[in-house]
Amino acid sequence: MKLLWSYLRQYLGLVALALVLAAVNQVFSLLDPLIFRHVIDSYAMRFREYTTGAFVRGAGLLLLAAVGVAFVSRVAKNFQDYFISVITQRLGAQLYADGIRHTLAVPYQVFEDQRSGETLGKLQKVRTDVERLIKASIDILFTTLVGIVFVTVYALSVHWIIAPAYFFCVPALALLSSTLSKKIKTVQSAIVKETAALAGSTTESLRNIELVKSLGLAAQEVRRLNATTDKILALELRKVRYLRSLSFIQGTAVNALRTSILGLMLYLIYTQRISVGQFFSLWIYSFFIFGPLQQVGDVIAIFRETEASLGQYQAILAIPAEKRPAQPVVVDPLRDLGFDSVSFSHLTASGPALENVSFSVRRGETIAFVGPSGAGKTTVFSLIERFYDPEAGLITVDGRPLEDWDLPLLRSAIGYVEQDAPVLSGSLRENLILGAPDATDAEVGEVLRITRLTGLVTRLPEGLQTAVGHRGTRLSGGERQRVAIARALLRRPRLLLLDEATSQLDALNEAALRETVAETALMTTVLVVAHRLSTVTMADRIIVMDAGRVKAAGTHAELVASDPLYAELAATQFLASADTPTA
Repeated sequence: MKLLWSYLRQYLGLVALALVLAAVNQVFSLLDPLIFRHVIDSYAMRFREYTTGAFVRGAGLLLLAAVGVAFVSRVAKNFQDYFISVITQRLGAQLYADGIRHTLAVPYQVFEDQRSGETLGKLQKVRTDVERLIKASIDILFTTLVGIVFVTVYALSVHWIIAPAYFFCVPALALLSSTLSKKIKTVQSAIVKETAALAGSTTESLRNIELVKSLGLAAQEVRRLNATTDKILALELRKVRYLRSLSFIQGTAVNALRTSILGLMLYLIYTQRISVGQFFSLWIYSFFIFGPLQQVGDVIAIFRETEASLGQYQAILAIPAEKRPAQPVVVDPLRDLGFDSVSFSHLTASGPALENVSFSVRRGETIAFVGPSGAGKTTVFSLIERFYDPEAGLITVDGRPLEDWDLPLLRSAIGYVEQDAPVLSGSLRENLILGAPDATDAEVGEVLRITRLTGLVTRLPEGLQTAVGHRGTRLSGGERQRVAIARALLRRPRLLLLDEATSQLDALNEAALRETVAETALMTTVLVVAHRLSTVTMADRIIVMDAGRVKAAGTHAELVASDPLYAELAATQFLASADTPTA
């Protein structure tokens, strides 16, 4: 709960105002039974002492006072609810925003074994639970405390023995509730965990709906998700049993205590130590006190749920963020790039993804990486983007270690195009300018031309403003790749990383893209990963990788003649050294 306090103290002024309004609301509500007491004792029980006019005037003034205090109470309650909403909405939004901000700042490697949607589910849950807890704490706990103090003071003015009878009931009920609610926290922690897993599974299924449907896995996915839902249901029912038991025991205890106090006050009437009006006012006050106390079980359940949610939230915030240098290099980067004996292993991998990899590239060069699947080619790109940090060796940019650079500045100088080019929901133009929001129409038109997307824009019903659908489903695979390449080029990158970026293009568009890359390489460093050797024959240098190691490097012609692995790849793709172009 220290974490919650660190957020709540930023709104202490609003909290204090809400508490004052809650106190006014409760105090003026409690004045009504006090007025009722005077109506009974001063007029109803002594009606023979008044003329009709005096009775009407006196009783009427008291009734008007009852209307007045009720009006003030309702006004205070309305403002109280408004300011509680302001507090909960602002605090909840801040919790959510901080969670998102920190999640985006943690290393990419953290997400390797995590389903998308899990973190979002946890952030939404903690936001909801915190809002409920703050509201319940003011509406129930604080107002009950105010009521206890008011009634205790009033009871002392009536008869000294009544106040302790009211006062000592409260800690007894609180201790009982706290003891019985401990199991709720354990169950709620399991519910939060399973709910996050369900959110992740559901998001994963919906994100891959094409795969699910194409393999006929809809029924299987429903069963899998229902199994998690059933597990959550069992836990929820278990929690409900605890809550109902808690509510039953609390209700029984409250009823027994209130009846005991009723018996005490009846005895005091019998001995003529209190009046009938005092008895009725105290009896009404017992509902003000013991009614909310019966809701303490609900507040404790909310507290336990929030405690579990905050634990999950704290675990998210405890994940170390990406390492940032104390004094980052902030000059324009990427005149040259170097790997010096770099090694790296993925968290869940049985062996190294890269082992003792070394190479260098200067601005304006085009370097291609080829080799069988799993050779480590994509991992090289991930290390350049600092999705991961190497376990050994050194990566340098312009002669300085990669980790010394300002990371956002470094990434802003890189254009990265993946094989499975991500396209977001929204318009085609929104996707193109995602990394360059200030791009002009002329700049957008230029990248459309060089990536051969002009024809696509012409065919679309609303041109650039056409919605491309969920994950770009209205575009073909090749069109999505060209959109991703255009998006990267629109950033005017100093380093262009193409990871199988033309794998879904036809021969004509691939040839056009090769020309684009060759033209781009005059001003930009280009690194290319490709299985189709036709894509990389124009590279200044080709690096052959296998099992995480660099096996050979050279031009296409040199490698066909000297490296067996590359020669085999070339032969398999019908690229004989004698009749294959070298540029």
